[in-house]
Amino acid sequence: MDTFINPIRKRISYEGFIRLVADTILINLAILFSLAARLLYIVAYGNPQANINYSMIFWEYLRAYGNSAWLLTLICLSLFFLSGFYTYGRFYSGKYKTAIVFQAVTLGYLIFGFLTYLTRGALNIPRGALILSWALSVSLMIASRVWANLWERVVRTERIEKEEAQEREVRQILVIGGAGYIGSALLPRLLDQGYQVRLVDLLLYGTEPIERWLDHPNLEIMQVDFRQIDKIVEATRGVDAVIHLGGIVGDPACALDEELTVDINLMATRMIAEVAKGSGVGHFVFASTCSVYGAADHMLDERSALNPVSLYARSKIASEKVLLKMADDHFSPVILRFGTIYGLSGRPRFDLVVNLLSAKAVAEGEITIFGGEQWRPFVHVEDAAKAVALALEAPQGLVRNQIFNVGSNEQNYSIREIGDLIHRHVPNANIVNMGDDIDRRNYWVNFTKIKRTLGFKPDWTVAQGIDQVIDAITSGRILDYRNAKYSNVKFLTEEGIFRLARYENGWAYQLLNETAEGDKIMVDF
Repeated sequence: MDTFINPIRKRISYEGFIRLVADTILINLAILFSLAARLLYIVAYGNPQANINYSMIFWEYLRAYGNSAWLLTLICLSLFFLSGFYTYGRFYSGKYKTAIVFQAVTLGYLIFGFLTYLTRGALNIPRGALILSWALSVSLMIASRVWANLWERVVRTERIEKEEAQEREVRQILVIGGAGYIGSALLPRLLDQGYQVRLVDLLLYGTEPIERWLDHPNLEIMQVDFRQIDKIVEATRGVDAVIHLGGIVGDPACALDEELTVDINLMATRMIAEVAKGSGVGHFVFASTCSVYGAADHMLDERSALNPVSLYARSKIASEKVLLKMADDHFSPVILRFGTIYGLSGRPRFDLVVNLLSAKAVAEGEITIFGGEQWRPFVHVEDAAKAVALALEAPQGLVRNQIFNVGSNEQNYSIREIGDLIHRHVPNANIVNMGDDIDRRNYWVNFTKIKRTLGFKPDWTVAQGIDQVIDAITSGRILDYRNAKYSNVKFLTEEGIFRLARYENGWAYQLLNETAEGDKIMVDF
């Protein structure tokens, strides 16, 4: 029995279970009301000369309800589940929600009607009552969802307005990992907006990524290991917000040393968040990844079950859990799950698919594709920085305890499509299929939430990012894209990994092992 129930528990959230119970009640109310209405119709308009036994009809209707309602309810709930009513699948979203509700309820009643025909009256709800029950079920299902959405908006608006009045202005920002790929794109944006920025980074790649801003009057740099609690306490003093971009990034880099990855990506994240919360910091923005979705054949949003296929993804899921459990009225963690990033920043990377294939096409005349059918969501590094800034500027009530996928629906591509797009920009390069890819990740992601909630709209397209990389290679700004400094895994393998010490991490391993297939991170959507 547990073998059957446990997968359902993993897929249906607490909120989804409440909706399932509510739908069960609504369907049965619709059936009972329809039978009662038909009985009242017979009483009011029946032939008085026919000597009708109303008591007998009442008990017949009651037996009909007992014999048939459970099956009709089971059919409808099964269809609702498959349509994503309780798991928030890709079909059950946005403007299509009403149509999907109508379709699922109608299909459920049609299936039940067909079974009634096959059983020759064993399922004996009168046709008139069945039609009325269908109409009521459709109306109640749609009305309940409309009301729930309206009520949620009213409550959230009131909460946000109240918190905005109490919220202090964000001026001093701590950026951890601020000299990295995203950090070097975010830093000038924050400085241009007038923020005081304290940057914490080990500067493994030197100061070159942020060279242009080293003398900026609003920038303070602390070259420290962000696992040192005393340094983080010092760095957090007086700041209004923390942006945590630090960590070992990417599946291959994380796979080099599991203990080191747990130490940096998970243990340090919890420590930093605890220090920030204890210091009275309200805003906490955390960089996660869409890799947490792993492999799936349908569109995924922030409510979808997680299916990590790498240590990197598992470390991010565990970090998300830690942060969201810490949220309260004064501490507001915001999780940003970035799509696959492309484009150039102060610290270029060529271990990312768009950048790597574009550079390889120009320098070597080949576009090497592994597999090609797997899907990825893409976002430019400048747009990733833009999303961080938007999350930082948003009222705490709007983003507290929230997860946002960062990207755009228009930039979901298969790897094969990326290869074809690069080929159009570098027509002299040959597309070479290297066979199946051992990377099992395959995810098509929905980015409606960040667009609707934060007004996020990307400034870059993949085509523009390809042009940016091509220009950097052909102009000589990037002399050798294969240099280890442009690849996380190469750099750590050849130069950097032995500069990172380890610490005890027993609790972290326990939490990491809990990030199994099908996990969800519970948020207020």
